[in-house]
Amino acid sequence: MAETEAEDGVRRRDFIHIAALGTAGVGGVFAVLPLVSQMAPSADVLAESSTEIDVSAIEPGQTVKAIFRKQPLFVRRLTEAEISDANAVDVGSLRDPQSLDDRTQAGHRDMLITMGVCTHLGCVPQGAAEGEVKGEFGGYFCPCHGSHYDTAGRIRKGPAPTNLVVPDYAFDSDTVVTVG
Repeated sequence: MAETEAEDGVRRRDFIHIAALGTAGVGGVFAVLPLVSQMAPSADVLAESSTEIDVSAIEPGQTVKAIFRKQPLFVRRLTEAEISDANAVDVGSLRDPQSLDDRTQAGHRDMLITMGVCTHLGCVPQGAAEGEVKGEFGGYFCPCHGSHYDTAGRIRKGPAPTNLVVPDYAFDSDTVVTVG
């Protein structure tokens, strides 16, 4: 009989250990869950994570400004002359070598989508609206420190170190682009 009591005592002790660890584990999950969930992005951040743009009304040679993640976004429909001028440039001569095909998507070579922020110090370049200075290469001109970009948004002259940034984007249809 003493032998069965010892086995029962071990079993009771094991049950108490398992119950205590289980309770501590569940309590730990309830303590950590609010800490982890508060790190998730808020609804306003998620709402700005992507932008849809209707490009059907953009005429060749026209640039439209939009907002993406609280920064300006330039959507430009290139003319055939602008496309041929951009392709005629020796990519090896550029500070940040990228061809027009590297900066646009296949099937939509005439649509150039770039962030409207100069890569030098973050100013907004001119050239997107009618009557604005487009710079020496017909693209964009940053008035803060004199950076000149060509029609493909590539840096050609001035202190900017890199081309205008091309964000991630996808064509949902021939007329709608989702940026982000």
